[in-house]
Amino acid sequence: MLFGESSGYGSLQVPMPAMSTDEQDLPIYFDSELDPELRIDALLAAMTLAEKIDCLGTNPSVPRLGIKGTDHVEGLHGLSLGGPGHWGGDEPITTTTFPQSIGLGSTWDPSSVREVGTIEAYEARFAFQSPNYQRGGLVVRAPNADLGRDPRWGRTEECYGEDPYLTSMLAVAFVEGLQGAHPKYWATASLLKHFLANSNEDTRVTSTSDFSERLFREYYSVPFRRAIEEGGSRAFMAAYNKFNGIPCAVHPVLEEVAVKEWRQDGIICTDGGAYQMLVTEHKHYDSLEQAAAQTIRSGISQYLDRYRDGVAGALEKGLITEEELDYVLRKNFRVMIKLGLWDPPDCVPYAQIGYEAIEPWDRPEHQDAVRRVTQKSIVLLKNERSLLPLNAEKLQHVAVVGPLADRVLADWYSGTMPYSISVVDGLRERLGRGRVRLSANNDSSAAILAAKKADVVIVCVGNHPTGDHGWAKVTKASFGKESVDRQSLELEDEDLVRQVFRANPNTVLLLISSFPYAINWSVEHVPAILHMSHNSQEQGRAIADVLFGDYNPAGRLVQTWPRKIDDVPPLLDYDITHGHTYLYSDKTPLFPFGFGKSYTQFAYSRLLVSSDIVTEHSPITISASVANIGRRDGDEVVQLYVRFLDSAVPRPKRQLVGFRRISVPSGTMQTVSFSVTADNLRYWNEKRRRWVLESGAIELQIGRSSHEVELLTQLVVRGEPSRPGVTTKPPLGSLSLAQSGANSVPKRD
Repeated sequence: MLFGESSGYGSLQVPMPAMSTDEQDLPIYFDSELDPELRIDALLAAMTLAEKIDCLGTNPSVPRLGIKGTDHVEGLHGLSLGGPGHWGGDEPITTTTFPQSIGLGSTWDPSSVREVGTIEAYEARFAFQSPNYQRGGLVVRAPNADLGRDPRWGRTEECYGEDPYLTSMLAVAFVEGLQGAHPKYWATASLLKHFLANSNEDTRVTSTSDFSERLFREYYSVPFRRAIEEGGSRAFMAAYNKFNGIPCAVHPVLEEVAVKEWRQDGIICTDGGAYQMLVTEHKHYDSLEQAAAQTIRSGISQYLDRYRDGVAGALEKGLITEEELDYVLRKNFRVMIKLGLWDPPDCVPYAQIGYEAIEPWDRPEHQDAVRRVTQKSIVLLKNERSLLPLNAEKLQHVAVVGPLADRVLADWYSGTMPYSISVVDGLRERLGRGRVRLSANNDSSAAILAAKKADVVIVCVGNHPTGDHGWAKVTKASFGKESVDRQSLELEDEDLVRQVFRANPNTVLLLISSFPYAINWSVEHVPAILHMSHNSQEQGRAIADVLFGDYNPAGRLVQTWPRKIDDVPPLLDYDITHGHTYLYSDKTPLFPFGFGKSYTQFAYSRLLVSSDIVTEHSPITISASVANIGRRDGDEVVQLYVRFLDSAVPRPKRQLVGFRRISVPSGTMQTVSFSVTADNLRYWNEKRRRWVLESGAIELQIGRSSHEVELLTQLVVRGEPSRPGVTTKPPLGSLSLAQSGANSVPKRD
C-alpha cells in the first residue's frame, strides 16, 4: 500500500444533531426506518459540491449535516493499529494477532477463519467507539481474495493459497465473521483486495496481467465473486496492475461484472496512489482531470490518494457531472448505513461495544482462540522414525537453534501484539528453563555445540516477513514482501540445517515462513519437518503443543511446493494453463497442494454415490467413511477433486470441489458427505459468453491431498455439448473505450 492524504486512520469525530422532541424535525436521512435509497437521496440533495468531493476520500463524513462516516483499517489476520506498518500512528494500540493469512488458509477450516473475523470485528468496534480510544475505523481492508498462483509472489503471505474454491470458502467465512449475522447492520464492513490478478510485486504499477475471459471467470475472479454473492461483502479495492492492457482502476469489469452481474453496490476504492499512477506510471491519461473522470465513470467511489484537485478540475471542465458524482457516492453511503453510523445507538446492536471494563485483546478467550487457530495451521511435512511427537519424560535437554528460535516476527499488515511467545519461550514453558538450551543465531559453531549436547534439536529457520530491510528492499534472495518478489526458492539457512543434522540426527526442522521453499536436501535427510506461518502471538505455545503431541497436527498446504524454481512458469505469465498451480502443472512437486501428515493414521472406505448421473437440476451426494486406525485422536482434512475425462475443451488436471476438516477419535469412524452440483462442474464458454454444463464422463476423487487419492468413482454428466455459438457481448478485454484512446472519457451507459 502506498499512501496519500486520504488514507489516515484518525477517526473523524462528527457531532450528531441534537435530538428533537418532535422526530419530524430531524432530516429524513436520519430516519432508520426509511428505505436507504431515499435517505441517500435526501442527503445528496442537502450536500454542497465541495462536501461531495470530500466524501470521495476514505472517510465519507459530512460534519455540517451531522453525518458520520468511518475510515479504513487493515485487518488481514487481526486488527492492525500498530505493527511494522505503523498503522496506529505514533500511539499504537495492541490487538489480538493471529497467524498470517497463508497460515489461516492452512487450517482448511472456515469456522476458525470466521472466528478470527468475528474477534477482529469486535476489536475494531471497541477501538473505534471506546471513549479511551476512538481510533481506527470500521471498513476493514480484508480479506485478500487474490490467488497465490506463483510462490515467488512477494505478498503470498496475504492470500489463502492457489486454489479458487478453497480461497472462496475461506474468504466467505472471513467476510461473514467481519460483518456479523445481524439482518440489518454490520459489525464492520469487509473490503476485499486487490481486484484483480494482482500477484506480482516488482512491476505491479506498470505491468499487465493478461489471460482469457475463461480464466477470469473460472479462476481469478472466483473468490471475489463468491465473497460478494455468498459472503455479502459490499466493498473492494481495485488493484495497481493492468488487466489485459487496461489499468484495474478504470477497467470496465468494475461496473460491467462486479456491479451489474454480482450486484456489488458498495465501495470500490483505488489502491494507495493508484489514481495518480494512471498518469505517472501507466501513462494511460495525459492529465489527472482525465484520470479522475474515468475512475468515477468506471465506478471508483473512494480514493486512497490525493484526488481533490483532479476531481474538481474534471467537474469544472465538464468531463464529469455532479450526477455522476452522486452515483458513486451512493456506494459509500450504503456502507455507512449498513454500519449503523447514521442511526441512534440504541438501534444498532454493535454500538455499545467499547464501554466494557476489560479490553478485548486482554481477554483469555481471545488469547485461547489464537492458540487454537495457530495449532490448526501447523503442517507436518515429514515424520520419519516417528521422531515426533517428542516424549517429554525421556528428554533431558532440547536444543533450539536458528535465527527464528527466540523471535516472533510480524509482517507489514500486522498489528502490535499484546504479548508474544517465541518457540524457545513455548518449550521452556512446557519443559522448564533448565532443559532447553538456546542458540538463536546463525553462529553455526554455537548451534553445532548445542546440538551435540542435546537429545533432540529444533532448527528454527525461514524468511523475514518484512525482508529485514526498508521499503522495497530485502536482505536475502528468497525473501519477499509488498513491493518485492522473491528471486529464489532456496532456503539460505539450509546449510545451517545440514550442519546441525550432522551433529545430531535427531533434528526437527521448523520452517517458519510466508511461502513455499524448495528444501530438497532437508526433505531427503532430516527426519521431521514442520511448517507454520509467521505472526501468531501464541506461536511458541502452539508449536510446543504439536512437538509434544498435546495437539495432533492437521494443517494442509494451500500451495504447491516446487522442487526448483525452473518448475514454475515465468512470473508474469498469468495464463495458468501454462503450468501454474496444481490445476495445470505437470511437474512432480516437492509437496503437493493439500498435503499434510498426522501422528495417527486414517483409512478411507465405503464410497457411496446417490446417483451416477449429474444434471443441471439434479445434484448428487457422494460420501465416504474415514476411520482413525491409529492410537491418537486427530483431525483429517478430506478433499474432493473432480477430473474431466473427455471434455471438448482443456480442463484442469484435477480440481478441488469440496473439503471437510473433521475430528476423528482413535478407533472411531466418521462419514463425510459432499454435494456435487452443476455449479461445481461448469466451464465458461468464451464464444457463447456464458457458463456451460458439458455432457461427458467425470471422475470424482476423494483423498488426503491433490496427489493422494484414496477412493474414486466415475459419473456421467448430462448437460449440453460444447459447440460454437454467437458472441452476444464483447469480450472483457474490449469493453473499455480507453483501449482505443488513452485520453478518452466516455459517457456512462
